[in-house]
Amino acid sequence: MKYAPETQNFFQRVYAVTTHIPYGRVTTYGAIAKYLGAVKSSRMVGWAMNGAGHHPEVPAHRVVNRVGLLTGKHHFPQTNLMQQLLENEGVVIKEDKVVNFKKHFWDPTLEL
Repeated sequence: MKYAPETQNFFQRVYAVTTHIPYGRVTTYGAIAKYLGAVKSSRMVGWAMNGAGHHPEVPAHRVVNRVGLLTGKHHFPQTNLMQQLLENEGVVIKEDKVVNFKKHFWDPTLEL
């Protein structure tokens, strides 16, 4: 799918933020959108994450929805890969949701 240049630029900015998410931590689509000054663009961040597979340096598995659900898991090559990657980093997942979400949450507006 081809995107307008400004969309591609937004995606690149999303990927840049995502590369800063620390090992063993997660953030949300909305937190990334807020950091980028596009508060109402969390769905656009989600679109960017859908295509993050083309950018192996982007830890897309660390981006979840606002309550910690692994809503992007279907965009990984294997359905459970997102969960496996997070669990390998010490994040406990139960029923497709990050356990103790607040403990693992990384806020780019506070840490970048």
